[in-house]
Amino acid sequence: MKTLLYIALIAGITSIQSVLLPHVSLWGVKPDLGFVAICLIGLFGGELEGLLFGLALGWAMSLFSAQDLLSAAIVKGGVGFIAGLAGRQVAYLSPLVLVLGLLVISCLVGLITPFVLRLSVQQNVWWALWTVVLPQAALDAIIGGSVYWLINSYFNLEQWVSEYRI
Repeated sequence: MKTLLYIALIAGITSIQSVLLPHVSLWGVKPDLGFVAICLIGLFGGELEGLLFGLALGWAMSLFSAQDLLSAAIVKGGVGFIAGLAGRQVAYLSPLVLVLGLLVISCLVGLITPFVLRLSVQQNVWWALWTVVLPQAALDAIIGGSVYWLINSYFNLEQWVSEYRI
């Protein structure tokens, strides 16, 4: 049942990200729903689920974007694995801590592109940081924190996580 849910989530996120979100822009960037979903699944599901979901979603999303197939899958899988490790180590996660964690991880993932690409003289790393990376990270963190807050307010996550981790 969980596998079917993950397949439906991958298909839904990939289609929304590639069809709808190119037309939605806040602060000049579009939200990365795949990043948020991978972090939340890794956080609640553990390292293996985060890694596998990240690899599958990275592969699916790279088919509909100009991103390299292998690097997208590896980066998203690594993010899921790190989120799973963080989820195992944190006893209680408040939405504020999740927002700060998503902000930091999204900044680190967003900085991969400016360091890998050779930017022009007008577009240096500081330009990329202030115009793309930080707004993207802030948007991802706000969306992730909101989704986590909604899930936390409607479901008893503390009981579920304590039973799951034992």
